[in-house]
Amino acid sequence: MHETFEEPEKTLGDTTRFVKDRFGMFIHWGLYALPAKDEWIRNSGRMTEEKYDKYFRHFNPDLYDPRAWAKAAADAGMKYFVVTTKHHDGFCMWDSALTDYKVTNTAYGKDVLRPMVDAFREQGIAVGFYHSLIDWHHPEFTIDGFHPLRNHPDAAEMNKTRDMKKYVEYLHGQVEELLTGFGKIDILWFDFSYPGKMSSGHMGKGRDDWQSEKLHALVRKLQPHIILNDRLGLDDVKGSWDVKTPEQWQPQEWLRVDGKPVVWEACQTFSGSWGYSRDEASWKSPEQLIKMLINSVSCGGNLLMNVGPTGRGLFDNRALAALDAYSNWMQLHERAITGCTASTFKAPADCRLTQNGKKLYIHVYSWPFQHLHMEGLEGKIEYAQLLNDSSEISWKTSESSVHHEALKSESAKGNVVFELPVIKPDVIVPVIEVFLK
Repeated sequence: MHETFEEPEKTLGDTTRFVKDRFGMFIHWGLYALPAKDEWIRNSGRMTEEKYDKYFRHFNPDLYDPRAWAKAAADAGMKYFVVTTKHHDGFCMWDSALTDYKVTNTAYGKDVLRPMVDAFREQGIAVGFYHSLIDWHHPEFTIDGFHPLRNHPDAAEMNKTRDMKKYVEYLHGQVEELLTGFGKIDILWFDFSYPGKMSSGHMGKGRDDWQSEKLHALVRKLQPHIILNDRLGLDDVKGSWDVKTPEQWQPQEWLRVDGKPVVWEACQTFSGSWGYSRDEASWKSPEQLIKMLINSVSCGGNLLMNVGPTGRGLFDNRALAALDAYSNWMQLHERAITGCTASTFKAPADCRLTQNGKKLYIHVYSWPFQHLHMEGLEGKIEYAQLLNDSSEISWKTSESSVHHEALKSESAKGNVVFELPVIKPDVIVPVIEVFLK
C-alpha cells in the first residue's frame, strides 16, 4: 500500500463524511437578489433602512422550487449544501420568532428554509447553515466600519443609544432556533469577525462583541457533532473550529496551521459575486470550474461552490450552465473526486493527482502526444484505464519504453510511461484511473 499523507487531527465536530464528500453548494439568497448587484449592496450603497426597505416590500420568489435546486446540486455531484439563513443585512429566511424582519412577512409570505432543508435531504445531501454575525438591520447593532451608516454625521450619537449586549442575546437566540428547529444540522458557517480599528475610524468587531466563547459552547451543547468554521475570532482556542475556509483563493498545497495539516474548504463563486448579479460578466469557464474542484481535492481539501438565485427563486441560465458543466464531467469522473484526497506520488507535468486507497487518479490538464511519464510507479500498477470510458491504458517502464540509449538513465529508474491515444478524450479534463497493487 502506498504511503499516504499525515491525517489532520480529529476535531470536536465530526468531519468523517465531510472529507469524503469533497464538493458542496453554497447558496447566497435574500433581499439583495432584487437590486441584483451583490449581497453587500446596502453597505456599498450606504443605504438607509428606509431606502433598503423597498426590497423587503417587494421580495416575492413565486417560482421558487427547492426540489429543482436540490436535484441540480445532486446532478452536479454536490454532497452537501450551505445556505444563508441570515446575511449581513439582517433579513431572515425562516419564520424566526425573534424578529419581524423575515421572509414570512414579505409578499411571498412563506418560510423558504424548511422546504429547502427537506428537499436537499431527500436527495441525500447534508445540510449546512450560513449565519451572519453581522446585522445592519437590528436597532441594537452598533455602527462600525462596515455598517451602511458609517459615514452618517450622527453615527457616534446613534451608537450611544445602542446596546450590543441586547443584539448578542438576539444573535444567540436565533442560533438556538436554527439548531433546535430543523433536526440534525451538519455544518454551521458563521461569518465573520473583523476586530481592530478600521479605515473609517470606527472599531471593528470580534470575539468579545459576539461573545464567541459562549456562542461556541451553545452550539456544541445543542449539536455536538456539527462542523464549525473558523470565523468566530477564536483561532487561538483549541477546539473552537473544525474547518479552515479560504475564500476566493485556491491553496496550492494541503493547508496547514502551526505546521500541521487541517481540514479545509475553499469557498468560491461562479462569477465575481455571491448574491445574484444581473450584469456581472466575469463568469468562470467550464474548464476553470472543473479544475478548481480537482485542485482542491488534490490538495486534500473541499470545494464549496456558490449559486446566487434570482429574486423569483430560480437559478439563472448562467448558473445552470455552470452546474451542467459539473454534472457532465462528474457523471463520468465522480469517483476521482468523492472519497478521494491528496496523493504523495509526484504528479507528472500539467497533471493533478487524487487518490482513494489503492485507486490513483491522474487528472491530465494538458493532453500530451502519446506518452505520459510518471515517477515512482514501477512495479506498483495492477491495471490502468481512462475513467470516462474504461478503455485500457498500457504502460511500460521508462527504460523499456525508450529506443535511444542516451535516454536511459539512473533518474528514469522506477518511472513508468503511460501510452495514451493521440486524440484527447472528449471531456474537459481526462482522468487516468490507476489500480495499484
